[in-house]
Amino acid sequence: MTTGKNGLTYADAGVDIEAGNALVDRIKPAAKRTNRPGVMSGLGGFGALFDLKGAGYQDPILVGATDGVGTKLRIAIDTGVVDGVGIDLVAMCVNDLVCQGAEPLFFLDYFATGKLETDVAARIIEGIAEGCVRSGCALIGGETAEMPGMYPEGDFDLAGFAVGAMERGTALPEGVVEGDVLLGLASDGVHSNGFSLVRKLVEVSGLDWDSDCPFGEGLLGEALLTPTRLYVKQSLAAVRAGGVHALAHITGGGLTENLPRVLPEGLGADIDLDTWELPPVFKWMAEVGGISQAEMLKTFNCGIGMILSVSAHEADNLVSVLQDEGESVTRLGTVTAGDGMRYTGSLL
Repeated sequence: MTTGKNGLTYADAGVDIEAGNALVDRIKPAAKRTNRPGVMSGLGGFGALFDLKGAGYQDPILVGATDGVGTKLRIAIDTGVVDGVGIDLVAMCVNDLVCQGAEPLFFLDYFATGKLETDVAARIIEGIAEGCVRSGCALIGGETAEMPGMYPEGDFDLAGFAVGAMERGTALPEGVVEGDVLLGLASDGVHSNGFSLVRKLVEVSGLDWDSDCPFGEGLLGEALLTPTRLYVKQSLAAVRAGGVHALAHITGGGLTENLPRVLPEGLGADIDLDTWELPPVFKWMAEVGGISQAEMLKTFNCGIGMILSVSAHEADNLVSVLQDEGESVTRLGTVTAGDGMRYTGSLL
């Protein structure tokens, strides 16, 4: 019979429960900032409660979305500039929700790392909270997983989960017809797609993350980490004004792949590429990689992060609504008969 104990602890195996508790205490104020009508309970329980009637819904349909930040995380890890990737995480989820006509209600995050560094984790989750504040949804829960042996030192991964709601019968897309006007909302840079190619282009250029940015101010890594723009409040204002038939979040697949997702069978789009100027970051990437216009349009947002298909009769009013909400709006073209995207003009 064994009478002694070896004295091993969970901390000896690489998991620091006290660090996890310290993180929860630190992020509670950030989560509290995101409270909104409907929140019944938040951090600390085995689950979080949300009251749809308390949020003002009578006959709601729930909409769910999940996403990550992709290999943009690699740049954040390598540079230590982690404050914006939480905003990216929220944006990638809630910008998708609003395309269904849904108002984001609450958000949950999953943060996994080999060794929990409280300050780094807190900065990331505080960024998530900021993204929730900007989009009007509550951060009501999440999971912080310390998994030694699963991730190299300093590495981490992120995933996000958003739930939104709309009243029954208000789902989008709905009512898209030939002649609809396509309104484009400006992006804030590359957002969170295409970063495997971005990283390859930086390698080809011979630059480092801490090199002077060749297309703007500051350092290259910091410029590429500009957070994804949140379009939620602006888009919902346009939807409530009337005349919005569809919204398309321009993510992986660029304009070429994403706009057709919200167009009915038999309808396509004519896009005039001369209606906006390709932002400097995309010009630089195209030049460094010798990338064709077609490849740029199916890989990156190219300066347009969200497209609305709207009634031609309501287009002028909706441009004003969106501009009042702080958006830069471009009339990109129209919905046309016949499947597919047709481009005129040139970005490069």
